[in-house]
Amino acid sequence: MLPTISIVIPTYNSERTLARSLESIANQNYPKHNLEIIIADGGSIDQTLKIVEKFNVDKILHNPLKTGEAGKAVGAEAAKNEIIAFIDSDNILPSPDWLKVMVKPFANLDIAGTEPLYYTYRKEDSLITRYCALMGMNDILCLFLGNYDRYNYLTERWTELKINAVDQGNHLFVNLDKWNVPTIGANGFMVRAHALKEVDYRPYCVDVDVVYQLVEAGWSKYVKVKTGIVHLFADDKSSFVRKTCRRIGDYLYHEKRGSRRYPWRSLNRLGILKFVLYTLLIIPLIKDSLKGYKKIPDSAWRFHPLACWITLMVYGIKFITRSN
Repeated sequence: MLPTISIVIPTYNSERTLARSLESIANQNYPKHNLEIIIADGGSIDQTLKIVEKFNVDKILHNPLKTGEAGKAVGAEAAKNEIIAFIDSDNILPSPDWLKVMVKPFANLDIAGTEPLYYTYRKEDSLITRYCALMGMNDILCLFLGNYDRYNYLTERWTELKINAVDQGNHLFVNLDKWNVPTIGANGFMVRAHALKEVDYRPYCVDVDVVYQLVEAGWSKYVKVKTGIVHLFADDKSSFVRKTCRRIGDYLYHEKRGSRRYPWRSLNRLGILKFVLYTLLIIPLIKDSLKGYKKIPDSAWRFHPLACWITLMVYGIKFITRSN
């Protein structure tokens, strides 16, 4: 018997991608009576709520804190089903059987959560979205830290942490410890509702923080399913810059409040130094781009040096501004 699923989608002025996301959910060959769709909206002033009205959405909730993480907390609190699926408004489920494939590992009652192994690479997507799919991440710093969670075509790995993972054919069985938790928990992450509600995920349900708490609470077993999810991350450079600014801004905000659980301060400092040196020298980044192009010929690889420069500049300015 298939488990019941609560799909939680945080929105805030999400008209660019939301219809495609909801359409991909509507096209799932999953029993409709086993699904509920929860929209947690942060006060959208564009066409977001009008788009929602066109689909069979069960709950539309107000998210007063506006951010995606706060929206996830609002949605999770209202979820009534066995499994909670965190689907962002810029995610597209790539096949009609996606939900069935993702919930199958939950037949093992020890499994706390599942997540796609890949970002789905599609030639029709924007250059930056294709680049992020090929890299398996949206924050390029994670490449140098070795802490990412989707398959990377440069390293041919999904993480460089010391993870106990066993290949079981259609998925990887992963047993985590609190010293080695990859940045999982977003873009198609599914979790047992009763496990999630054992930890403190309010008012901000920050993906990796929640998984870190789950592991501390004894929920250490996860599955990386050998499927993908589309993440329509950015259409152009200005959007990439805005999202990079937002990411580091959120990090600094939570750091100041002392509200983060994941031990980011124990980051690989040599990795950060490598990132700075590679970015300043440029040549190592160009070599990586050429290496990636040989594996999958796509002009998106040319964005790699610029992605590193944008990330270095934004992070540097934000940290300097904060210090002052």
